Amino acid sequence: MHHPLRAIHTHALDFWFARTSILVIVALQLLLGDRVALGPVWLAPAIELALLLPLSIATAWAQDLAVRAQTDEHWHFVKRRRRMVRLIAVVLTAAVTILNSAALANVIDALLHGHGANGQRLLADAIKIWTINIFAFALWYWSFDRGGPATRGLTGSPRPDFLFAQMSVPEVATDWSPGFVDYLFLSFTNATAFSPTDTLPLSGRAKVLMMAQSGISLLTIALVAARAVNILS
Repeated sequence: MHHPLRAIHTHALDFWFARTSILVIVALQLLLGDRVALGPVWLAPAIELALLLPLSIATAWAQDLAVRAQTDEHWHFVKRRRRMVRLIAVVLTAAVTILNSAALANVIDALLHGHGANGQRLLADAIKIWTINIFAFALWYWSFDRGGPATRGLTGSPRPDFLFAQMSVPEVATDWSPGFVDYLFLSFTNATAFSPTDTLPLSGRAKVLMMAQSGISLLTIALVAARAVNILS
């Protein structure tokens, strides 16, 4: 007989995939030009790392509690701890999104006013911002679908925010649940196609998130990259 909270053990590595994504974002932000970054180049990475450290400690603590949980009281204590982890993760993801949007605004400003920027540098910064955007929205999708990883499997069968292709295949759907890589793929395809591909948004918040990502990606690729290529030519 399966414990109703058994899914807390599922996709445990996803938490560390998510933390690795933050480190990739930090590395890309350190490579942005001085005029593109919001404030000093080190400011955005410093803010994100300051949030990542307690988040990683809290994640490790919650996972250790989950491994040792035996009773319903233990499981509900784990549930509360993982909700705290989710709150910190949402704050961190919001910080990444805001800082990346500010960097994009600075790139657009540099393009429109032509101060201190050349085509090659703008193109490189545009690619970095676009890549950060993919990781940031993968974190958003992962954090919100089915109540988020911190509560997924702890509240019965919450309604999914996304319809993945595997969910439509009876032979697969029974034992399958989306992991971080699935959300990263969803984010990548949405950023390149500017629309859903094999995964469809079901809830209003999923549609809003996908529209926001598509809008940022379109602005980055169509305006910034295209203009930078034009400067190069």
